[in-house]
Amino acid sequence: MTIQKTRVRPAAPPAKRRRTPTTNVADVGRPGFLWAAPATLFFGAFAVIPLIMVAVLSFMSWDGIGDPEFAGLDNWRRILDDPVMIESIWLSLLLTGLGVALQTPLSIMLGVWAAGQQRNRAVLSAIYFVPLLLSATAVSVVWRALLDPNFGVPAEATWLFGDGNLFGEQASAIGVLAFVSTWQFTPFHTLIYQGAARAIPPVLYQAAEIDGAGRYRQFFHVTLPQLRNAIMTSMILMVVGGLTTFETVLILTQGGPGTDTTISAYYMYEKAFKSFDYGAGAAIALVLVLAATAISLIMVRLSGYDKMRSTTEGL
Repeated sequence: MTIQKTRVRPAAPPAKRRRTPTTNVADVGRPGFLWAAPATLFFGAFAVIPLIMVAVLSFMSWDGIGDPEFAGLDNWRRILDDPVMIESIWLSLLLTGLGVALQTPLSIMLGVWAAGQQRNRAVLSAIYFVPLLLSATAVSVVWRALLDPNFGVPAEATWLFGDGNLFGEQASAIGVLAFVSTWQFTPFHTLIYQGAARAIPPVLYQAAEIDGAGRYRQFFHVTLPQLRNAIMTSMILMVVGGLTTFETVLILTQGGPGTDTTISAYYMYEKAFKSFDYGAGAAIALVLVLAATAISLIMVRLSGYDKMRSTTEGL
């Protein structure tokens, strides 16, 4: 009887586990610098360089003819001591605040509604977005004709508008400016909220419905928190747009009555192109840029918007 010996092979050593490289979520999908180079060059040529030129001009004395002469801080002293300039800053902040207070809730409600599946929603949304297709100048001309105290709607509805001259008092003139801006720009912010509302995962609403949350509780506890990024983006655009409003004031009120609606952007136009004081006009323009930048940075910091991250950021 022969016994066959079986040769046992030694067990293979355990395979080394490959270490999975850790990737920062914020860096996923970010394009290289070359992708941003055209936009960077465009921004530098048409934004940064002109801004530097305006900053230099704010320290010059120039009437548009001849060579500018260095004036030091003279332009800055004059605008800071000018009561019209101080009033124009407060009026700009007031109109900006009214715009944010009126447009934000209105555009949120319309945007959430437009993101739904209501009947005739697409047709009504298209009609409502018509003001977005018009320029600020065209909108101002139309409303100037409609609100004309002699031939417009107020002249026919004296029981509602009194003497019909809505541009004769500061309160009513500011109200008209806030209304026209709201009418024109709310569709733009509605479009922002419509896109953001459609990006909310339906599973969140399903979970809230299982927990017994009704439509109103779903709106305040699901929709609004998910719209926080869109809300901050929209409000920053409102602030920048409100501080730089010009055409509406130029056509509707021309800064009147008196200087009661002379906002900073319009006062800059008066200084530079009516009084030919380009140095003071440049200083006012720089004040507007600094104010808009400072307010935007404060809003971003206080809201925590700079810390918000998305898993698809940069894709």
